[in-house]
Amino acid sequence: MGRGTISYRTVAPDRDVVMHDIVSLAPARPSEIVRQLQQAAERRLHWPYVLAALLVAWLVTGRFGLVVVAVGVPFVLWVALRDRAARAVVVMYDVTDEAAWRFDHLVGSFAELQRAHGFWLITASGAITSTHQFKVNAGASRLLHRLNASARLTGPPILVTNVAVPTLTAGSLSVHFLPDRVLVRDGRHVADLAYQHLHAGLEHARFIEAGPVPPDGTVVDFTWRYVNVDGGPDRRFKNNARLPVLQYGRLTLRSHNGLHLVWDASQVALVHAVANALNQSIAARPPVIHS
Repeated sequence: MGRGTISYRTVAPDRDVVMHDIVSLAPARPSEIVRQLQQAAERRLHWPYVLAALLVAWLVTGRFGLVVVAVGVPFVLWVALRDRAARAVVVMYDVTDEAAWRFDHLVGSFAELQRAHGFWLITASGAITSTHQFKVNAGASRLLHRLNASARLTGPPILVTNVAVPTLTAGSLSVHFLPDRVLVRDGRHVADLAYQHLHAGLEHARFIEAGPVPPDGTVVDFTWRYVNVDGGPDRRFKNNARLPVLQYGRLTLRSHNGLHLVWDASQVALVHAVANALNQSIAARPPVIHS
């Protein structure tokens, strides 16, 4: 097995390995778009209560229930549309010249990233510090926890805009790349930062897969579920599976005010394209955009 930093994820990690959370979000900034998004997210939806009232009315009206439903369903739909409009934040962009080219490049790189069969957010990391840990964790130098993630071209549901919004999302966390800023959203909490305050790093990460191997992943080596110090299989264990070591692309997003997110994708080239597009926006002057 090759040397260097190799990461590994197990269903039940070694309890002796100390894991550290690595996800860190930027603190909220009092920008106008953030305030609007926060307020919109906090507005109460009324249509579920109207629907519940309609169901109760249907149950208690007996043979007239169908009439109640026929009259009530359009009203529920109207309330739902009204709720949606009340929670919508409208931002229209008119991006021209080089700024438009850079944003189109970013959108295109995310469209390609959607083709990756494997994409994850790394949530915690722990160093292998003993020979025992090394041997029972397939010879890895680090253990990782990760969440399945996805790349999209749609922004937050409450944001209405006239452009595609490159987005990275995992669980309740999402990062949205608008033409003039980056939005970081965790549930109802929203923060934003300028591209010039963002750092996008690219690495080639070696990862031991104990589960399904992404069809587009690149296998660079093999190891064993239980391994000797010399890299050979530990024959004291029955059914000691041979595991592939894959090379993934790793995108790290950081900022001076505390943002730290690490994403792995099964194709290095796709991550390289995203990092390149982001760094072009980071290096450029802030665009003049009419919104």
